[in-house]
Amino acid sequence: MHTTHFMRAEIGEQPEVLRRLARAEWDAIQQLARELHTRGLHYVFLAARGTSDNAAAYFKYLFEIANGIPCGLAAPSVVTLYHAQLNLKEALVVGISQSGQAPDVVEYLAHAREQGALTLALTNDPNSPLAQTSHYTIPLHAGEERSVAATKTYTATLGAIYLLSAALRAQSEAPDHLHHAATLIEQVLQAEPHLQEATDRYRYMRECVALARGINQATAQEVALKLIETCYVMCKAYSVADFMHGPFALIEPGFPCLLFAPDGATFATALESAMKLRAGGAETIIFASNAEILAQARTPVPMPADVPELLSPIVYAVAGQLFAYHLALARDLNPDQPRGLQKVTKTR
Repeated sequence: MHTTHFMRAEIGEQPEVLRRLARAEWDAIQQLARELHTRGLHYVFLAARGTSDNAAAYFKYLFEIANGIPCGLAAPSVVTLYHAQLNLKEALVVGISQSGQAPDVVEYLAHAREQGALTLALTNDPNSPLAQTSHYTIPLHAGEERSVAATKTYTATLGAIYLLSAALRAQSEAPDHLHHAATLIEQVLQAEPHLQEATDRYRYMRECVALARGINQATAQEVALKLIETCYVMCKAYSVADFMHGPFALIEPGFPCLLFAPDGATFATALESAMKLRAGGAETIIFASNAEILAQARTPVPMPADVPELLSPIVYAVAGQLFAYHLALARDLNPDQPRGLQKVTKTR
């Protein structure tokens, strides 16, 4: 197994990172939830870039599904470039940045705070500008991340989001749920040889789509980003509901489609889509535990059974990370050195 790359080493650290996060932050997150209840939490705005933007998508789905709290994705340029004055009273504004150094996210949270919002930072650096700007911070406890392609900080961010959502619902067993997710990730890691073998078929792939529905839209977006930045594959993420409209015209024999299809509310839609993709001749790479949908795949990627749907993006993201990592190696690329990229990207 390849362990000489930072990306692969950090993929392997994720179970322990999630367990450490649950141990270290649960008490503080429960206290934060009590304070949010006291303040009255009516809606949430989420400011993020890159991988953190995909974590924000998970936040939006989870809080709307499980907490009934509407969430919106902020456009930082509205504040940083257009200098708009936003009425953010009674909002929680969350900045997500693994480094905590994204200037536009920091500026957006500073503006939100000035406008009366309560602000929260999710970051791996509790001493970062983002943390210093925010009323509250949830540190990710991921340790230094040396790979340019974020892996452990992404799933740690999802873990922190899950804990906060559960704390707002007074679910005391949430840390146990995160420990369970860590165990499921270990099962995914044990199946790595199958994923490594599967990627060789796609070493000359130039374009593809990543598909999901509902809460795993975050997974499709994140895996698409990993394929772009480590493999230089043009990959666009779609909800299968959107893809079955105009974009389905892309489908021709051999066109690669990654489909993330865990059990849960979205499974029936995913199964129907898988059948249509197969009928259209698509080269389907399906990540799922259900045998019926795996049978529709040209390349089935069996996932652990009994993954709770609201935790599935944490587990399924790791399988996508491994797919991107091994595809990069199959293409003789160094996943630790994506061309033109650096660990911290600063935009306004």
